[in-house]
Amino acid sequence: MSENQPHFYRGRFSVAPMLDWTTRHCRYFHRQFSKNALLYTEMVTAPAIIHAKYDHLDFDLQENPVALQLGGNDPAQLKHCAKLAEERGYHEINLNVGCPSDRVQNGMFGACLMAKADLVAECIAEMQSVVNIPVTVKTRIGIDDLDSYEFLCDFIEKVHHAGCQEFIVHARKAWLSGLSPKENREIPPLDYDRVYQLKKDFPQLTIAINGGIKTIEEMKHHLQFVDGVMVGREAYQNPSLLGYVDQMLFDANANIVTPRQAVEAMFPYIEKQLSQGVYLNHIVRHMLGAFQNCKGARQWRRYLSENAFKQGAGIEVVETALSFVETN
Repeated sequence: MSENQPHFYRGRFSVAPMLDWTTRHCRYFHRQFSKNALLYTEMVTAPAIIHAKYDHLDFDLQENPVALQLGGNDPAQLKHCAKLAEERGYHEINLNVGCPSDRVQNGMFGACLMAKADLVAECIAEMQSVVNIPVTVKTRIGIDDLDSYEFLCDFIEKVHHAGCQEFIVHARKAWLSGLSPKENREIPPLDYDRVYQLKKDFPQLTIAINGGIKTIEEMKHHLQFVDGVMVGREAYQNPSLLGYVDQMLFDANANIVTPRQAVEAMFPYIEKQLSQGVYLNHIVRHMLGAFQNCKGARQWRRYLSENAFKQGAGIEVVETALSFVETN
C-alpha cells in the first residue's frame, strides 16, 4: 500500500484480540495513545453472547474503532451475533480461525476450522447477509500437517468467494495437539514470506500480518508487502509503543502521545467506572506496563499492584503511583 495514499486501510495497525487482556478497560486505555489503531475485543463465543446472563457486547463507543472477535461454527448463531454487534456500534466482525487451545477445539472453532473451509465460507456468507460492516477472518498459515502454501491458498480462495475481503494472517502454523496456546505462539517458526506471497497472489484482498512484531520499524517493513500489521503482546506489555502509531503509520503531523498523557487522560474514565461499582484493579491492571524503561516504572507497578485491589481504592492510588515516575 502506497505511503502517499490519503486514506489508509482502517486496519493498517491493530491490537490483537487477547483473552483476559483486551477487555473494555484495556481498550479504553489503548485508545488514549492512538486515535487510529483498530482495537479488537477478546474472543467471545456466539453461544456466550446468546445465552449468558452477562452482556458480552457491552463497551464504550469512545473505544471505537473496535472489532468484535467471534468464536463459533454455527452459521445461524454467528449471523445473529453479527447483527447484534453492528446494532451495538462495533466497526467490524472478525471470525476466529486461529486459536489452537483445547477448549476452543472442543467447541469446534478456532484454528481447527482451517480444515473446514466450506463451513467457514458459509459462516462468513451468513454474517455478511445481515450487516454492512466488514466481516473478516483471523487465521494461521496452516494447522498440523495441513501446512502447504497450496492448502492456505485453497482456504483463502473458498472463504473469499463467500464474500470475505479481509484476512489477518498469523504467520505461524498451529499444532492442534502437543503444544499449549503459549507454545503455539512461540515454537512454530514465523514465515512472513508466505503472508507476503498471499498478498501477491490475491492482490484484490486486504491482507494484514500478525506474529512476533515488536517495533515501529518492523511494522513499516511489513507494510511494504501487506496492507496492515497486527501487534499483540508487545502492545499490551509495552503500551507506550502505541503512542507513536498515529504519527509513524498514519499522519506525520499527529502528536506522539506519552504514557503520562495517556494515564492522565484515563482519570475521568476511571472515576466514572468507580462510581458504577467497578473495582480499580480491573482497570489499572492493564496499565502496569505503561512506563517501561522510565525511571520509577518499578515503583509504579508495585504501588498499583499492592493497592489497587484494596477495598475502596480510588483515583488517588493512581495519582500516587504516577508520582513515582520520572518522565520527560
